[in-house]
Amino acid sequence: MFRKIFTVIILFTTAILAQYERPGSTDGQFLKIGVSPRGAALADAYISVVEGAEATHYNAAALAWLKGTDIVFNHTVWFAGINHDFAAAAHNFGDWGTFGLSVVGLYTDEMIVRTPLQPNGTGETFYAGNYKFGLTYSRFFTDRVTVGGTINYINMSLYQDFNANAVAIDIATMYSSEWRNFRFAMSITNFGSNIEYVSESYPLPTSFNFGASLNAIEFEEQSLLVSFAATKPNDGSPLAQVGAEWNYNNMFFARGGMHLNHEVAKYSFGAGAKLNLSGFQVRADYSYNDYSLLGASHRFGLGLAID
Repeated sequence: MFRKIFTVIILFTTAILAQYERPGSTDGQFLKIGVSPRGAALADAYISVVEGAEATHYNAAALAWLKGTDIVFNHTVWFAGINHDFAAAAHNFGDWGTFGLSVVGLYTDEMIVRTPLQPNGTGETFYAGNYKFGLTYSRFFTDRVTVGGTINYINMSLYQDFNANAVAIDIATMYSSEWRNFRFAMSITNFGSNIEYVSESYPLPTSFNFGASLNAIEFEEQSLLVSFAATKPNDGSPLAQVGAEWNYNNMFFARGGMHLNHEVAKYSFGAGAKLNLSGFQVRADYSYNDYSLLGASHRFGLGLAID
């Protein structure tokens, strides 16, 4: 039954998203920004690769594979001095499934209020920020198929009374195989109410996503994972991403990726490390992303897993 329902949803959504391209017609663009240094290093070819608490943002269905507790904090050095942060925590409750909480924030430093008559400032200051708060649930559908969903509350604040709110959902499913760690995943993200400022209303950047990954090379202490992902947003052309991750003894990682059919994002690379300490797994990740004339963005992440 679930398979039939999900297939209908996928076909219906794909048909809608394929009908038109409307750049600039959606609001909440911060929802498109990747939050993970590992994912960004793979050029966001990450939907089938993601593990741990980061799955609350990329693929709710992947959260079911979490064995204990996972906590992550990521920071992105975005353009024009804008801050972008992500924090999430998830825990596996056994037969009850896995739950996760997450928050994403894109916000400015303190800014001065200026007017045509007072270009040097009125003495007032303000902050602008966009935030997303999510509650995620995931569980096994079969021994190899997982499903999951996230309910998101979105708040966008520009200045004083200029605020907008929305509610959106993400739904996802994933298949995982023991053969070369092959994975295939699909999701629909940011499907929900419109963002309304004053008297104008705009839809959220809804997208249909799918991807696959596997270990193309496997040795006793090393492996090379390759991944592919594709996205069809409701406001633009289809996008594709490819990435690769070299893994040495599950301790040191080197990553790289390319964006395909993207007007701005080009290549990316990064690295990561894991350290096991008496049941605690500490990890650190970094990524560099090239955005052509816009420059580059840097992401840093710290994670803690408890079995």
